[in-house]
Amino acid sequence: MSMIQPVRGTRDFYPEDMAFRSWLHGKIRSVSEAFGYQEYDGPFLERLELYAAKSGEELVKEQAYVFKDRGGSEIALRPELTPSLARMVAQHGKAVLLPLRWWSFGPFWRYERTQKGRSREFFQWNIDLIGVDTPAADAEVVAVGASLLKAVGLTPELIRIKVNNRRLVESQLGNLGISGQMLGKTFQVIDRREKMDAAAWRAYASDQGLSETQLEGLEEMLGDLNAWKRSEELVSFFASTDALGVSEFVEYDPTIIRGLDYYTGTVYEARDVAGNHRAILGGGRYDDLVSAVGGDPISATGFAMGDVVFQLVLEESGALPEIRSNPANFFVTTFDDESTEESMRLATELRSAGFRTEWYPEAVRLPRQFKYADRQGIPFTLILGPEEIQNGTVAVKDMHTGEQENVAREELITYLERLL
Repeated sequence: MSMIQPVRGTRDFYPEDMAFRSWLHGKIRSVSEAFGYQEYDGPFLERLELYAAKSGEELVKEQAYVFKDRGGSEIALRPELTPSLARMVAQHGKAVLLPLRWWSFGPFWRYERTQKGRSREFFQWNIDLIGVDTPAADAEVVAVGASLLKAVGLTPELIRIKVNNRRLVESQLGNLGISGQMLGKTFQVIDRREKMDAAAWRAYASDQGLSETQLEGLEEMLGDLNAWKRSEELVSFFASTDALGVSEFVEYDPTIIRGLDYYTGTVYEARDVAGNHRAILGGGRYDDLVSAVGGDPISATGFAMGDVVFQLVLEESGALPEIRSNPANFFVTTFDDESTEESMRLATELRSAGFRTEWYPEAVRLPRQFKYADRQGIPFTLILGPEEIQNGTVAVKDMHTGEQENVAREELITYLERLL
């Protein structure tokens, strides 16, 4: 029988992979809570109509995993969380205490072409600020993202958060005679600017209905790096990022538009300066989404960050820390069959004192047990042989230095506390 393969685009999380995921979750939690954001989550399954409301045709028709349940309803594995958040806020109505600051970290699924930095199953950080319609709110959310970059050692020389504003873009396109249904099509054209070569992009723009004159105007518009100064929102936004201490991370980029249909104002993406990857995080203002799923109109802003690209950027920049998958700080050996139960008691005693402790479950040669502890990265090994048992001591070995010291059993807990 041939080996059964995992579903394409999914990942197996071995302990070392799980250790990174847990580390990242911890960093995200620390940064989110530093700004007062509360953790939440939504269901992994949602009705397809929730995403059809505003997420965009490509996400709904091409990327969502969709099936019919036994009742005949079309159900999707969640490809994103923002529509679920909007539904949850809409269901609570006026009972929601505003402003609402929520964050989440969990799994999502999109049926995309798998490649480096892109999988079909991924974990994503979502952070949102609901109920505040000011550029300062957008700036705070961006500051949360920049704070994570700082916390993991990703500097402005490595990562920049590129910012634009859809209302500014709509005004600019209006000057080119682009409005109505053509606005959405032109947003898609702008969104694909960096994903296609110049000739293919111009052909795509023409196919979308842009005239040659409009296309020339669009190219000129996308090259104007001072247009943000004509947007009161962006002028205020950049001033707020300065007040929040993250201005070195943010810059105006007229090509940033974001592909999802529900964005209404300031939008942004974090990109690696080297240009090796797709967006690390992306988001913006979405003031109409809560009302689109049946709730009262409520202003909102937020972003999402996937774990796959983020890990690649950390690895390539040398910022990925050494993360030990084994949680134990102490390792109790088994000297021989006769001392097995005493070693088990010792391990139990250490756990009762609050120490993370692993015990070797068979009496094999001590060098083999030492090698195991060393490869697991466990810093201290405890040896309890016949001589130690008779003398009421325990031998404690520092696996880093190789030094070993005999410690009286009644003083062991105090001694080990000093080691950590």
